[in-house]
Amino acid sequence: MLTILLLIVIILLLIGALPRWPYSLKWGYYPSGVITILLLIIIILLLMGTIPI
Repeated sequence: MLTILLLIVIILLLIGALPRWPYSLKWGYYPSGVITILLLIIIILLLMGTIPI
């Protein structure tokens, strides 16, 4: 159950980071950088075994 929830959250974050509106083009790499850090934290927690698969 937790894995499906994490997968849904990750997909929503990836969709939300796409620059779709003209004003969001000025944001630069900030949204994708935050998502990358979150993905790295989740992967590290999965490898350490603190989040059950």
